[in-house]
Amino acid sequence: MDTLIHVLAIPFPAQGHVIPMMELAKKLARHGFKVTFVNTDFIHSVVMNASTEKGDEDDDGIRKVSIPDGLELISDSRNNFGRLSEAMQRVMPQKLEELIEKMNDDGMKIKCVFADNCMTWALRVAKKMGIKGVAFCPAPVTSLALFLTIPKLINDGIINEDGSIVKQQHVHLSPTMPAISTETFPWVCFTDMNLRRSAFQHFVTSTEDLKYADKIISNSSVELEPDAFSSFPNMLAVGPLLASNSLGNQGGNFWPEDLACLSWLDQQPVSSVIYVAFGSSGNPDQKQVEEIGLGLELTGRPFLWVVRPGTNNEAAEELGHFEERIGGRGLVVRWAPQEKVLRHPSVACFVSHCGWNSTLEGVSNGVPIICWPYSADQFLNERVICESWKASTWS
Repeated sequence: MDTLIHVLAIPFPAQGHVIPMMELAKKLARHGFKVTFVNTDFIHSVVMNASTEKGDEDDDGIRKVSIPDGLELISDSRNNFGRLSEAMQRVMPQKLEELIEKMNDDGMKIKCVFADNCMTWALRVAKKMGIKGVAFCPAPVTSLALFLTIPKLINDGIINEDGSIVKQQHVHLSPTMPAISTETFPWVCFTDMNLRRSAFQHFVTSTEDLKYADKIISNSSVELEPDAFSSFPNMLAVGPLLASNSLGNQGGNFWPEDLACLSWLDQQPVSSVIYVAFGSSGNPDQKQVEEIGLGLELTGRPFLWVVRPGTNNEAAEELGHFEERIGGRGLVVRWAPQEKVLRHPSVACFVSHCGWNSTLEGVSNGVPIICWPYSADQFLNERVICESWKASTWS
């Protein structure tokens, strides 16, 4: 019989969501909670393949399990946000309920469910089963404030019922928050209209389910977003959730980290290296690889460039030619231990896609950010970095 308070954590199946939820799970475990971490079957296999810890329980005592997401394991359907969202909503609530019932029957009674704010259907399951529920926002609280303001934006005629922008303008989510451009709304970045509508509806449904949460917490801090937290006082700041803050290694990576790049950094002068990384979903094409590579060559400075696995064949071929030309002045790796890289004294600046995890890691280590957003809340994060924090060298 478990004597510890047993909680369950369930992230959205994406790298930028799994990592901060894992850091939250570690914090809970170190404060005396028993944690079961629930990925989808697909993401569970990806994380376990990338990890050096092959067991179902890590050093923090976090138990890792999985449930189906409703799609075939070998499928490219996960690249379609609408299809993935529909499948998860259809299949995962019942599977999660069955998992909780089994753990309860085995004497591992779940007392609370921590659900990603894009997986708030899990809060409905928790409420149905008489379990406490906590919504966790891994992104800036400003983005969650935007989702909560959607009904007012519709009533005010700023957006339509499908999320389309009526007129490009700057809006205030509250009287005290700085104005944000409608161009930075996370769903607007999708050029495919069906995908845009799917993403918008997902945000609407997930936000409506926040009513089932007993508490809403965010991977941010009052110091980083004072106006947002003062305007939405029911949100509790618990961030930044970084592996460096817990003196541990980052968990939940989808690809193995190339630790050899740290030795390469040791050989570079202080504040000399340009670090370039566009996150887990960035997939540059041949032209972009060529242009970024040429730009890095022309700087005349050492650089560390992360080009994740899965780059298309033409881009990979161009990258190979580039690596031959640069010799030892630069280093290209497939995945880096990013927090450790950004803490390294040789790093001068960070060319980033402005994902929230990367943003927190860069700012927490005092590294100037060159902003290059391409998707979702990254454009909103760019505004925060450049206008509110003034932590960018250029964007």
